[in-house]
Amino acid sequence: MSSNTASSSNDASSNRRNSKRPKYSRFTQQELPACKPILTPRWVISAFMLVSIIFVPIGVASLFASRDVVEIIDRYETECIPERFRNDKVGFIQGTANKICRRNITVPKRMKQPIYVYYQLDNFYQNHRRYVQSRSDKQLRDPGSERDTSSCKPEDNWNGQPVVPCGLIAWSLFNDTYNFTLNKKQVAVNKVGISWKSDREHKFGKNVFPKNFQKGNFTGGKSLNEKVPLSQQEDLIVWMRTAALPTFRKLYGKIEVDLEKNDVIDVVLENNYNTYSFNGKKKLVLSTTSWLGGKNDFLGIAYLTVGGLCFFLAMAFTVVYLVKPRRLGDPSYLSWNRNPSGH
Repeated sequence: MSSNTASSSNDASSNRRNSKRPKYSRFTQQELPACKPILTPRWVISAFMLVSIIFVPIGVASLFASRDVVEIIDRYETECIPERFRNDKVGFIQGTANKICRRNITVPKRMKQPIYVYYQLDNFYQNHRRYVQSRSDKQLRDPGSERDTSSCKPEDNWNGQPVVPCGLIAWSLFNDTYNFTLNKKQVAVNKVGISWKSDREHKFGKNVFPKNFQKGNFTGGKSLNEKVPLSQQEDLIVWMRTAALPTFRKLYGKIEVDLEKNDVIDVVLENNYNTYSFNGKKKLVLSTTSWLGGKNDFLGIAYLTVGGLCFFLAMAFTVVYLVKPRRLGDPSYLSWNRNPSGH
């Protein structure tokens, strides 16, 4: 008798050890206390009203901040091609003809410093998979990895020597230049600090210098000073942070003087960059900023749209609740209010 009892107890303990059933706890059995609100009409209407009260003022403030930003956009890719060459724009941009172009920009409203100078490209797909992959981050960071160019084809070497920086992204570096004059005085453009600090300090080496760059049979864009380390080549650093969309702006520099209303800025630009092969557009952008950043109406419109929709729903539910109220159910019949016996 005792042996049978011992055997059965051993079998039971063995079954417990081999069982996949978790040890009982209120967590595993989902018996922890939880908030289970009952969405009564008053709660729903109040929630929608609260959202509208918060979102509408934020949307209005965002729109006012965006409207305070002064932005000047000058599209120039066609105007900077002489008329006799406009039937063969690619031939002109790839030729040796003079690329200097003069533009006049009138300031519509007082612009307080700093005034950010951007170049904008349209229809340029920097997010193309093969383009994005054509770079070597190790080479950009470490002088001992200059031969790490396996991912950089076709811009990986020149005459058997590695290209630094290698890859299509660096090779296609934007090379239009802008010079500004106001009242016959040169307006300085500060190009220091235009890139991300984290990029300068961690992604581009202080001891890595350009080598064999733009020395192939076909030049893609701007050349780099071989005596300046990559960590100080901020035009390159800005360009190497690829854009997600085919229309993008990149910071060219900062003007650190105020511009008054109706000031006429003379711009002498060098139209070097070939966007004509892919029907791209080029624009020069001068912009101030606000506490919200640059000019962007979308954020304010989005807040106003959501806030207005919530207000409309709150009013609609209020009318329905007052005109044709619906009797609420008895919460005591809800499952979590029942006792274990089911009554």
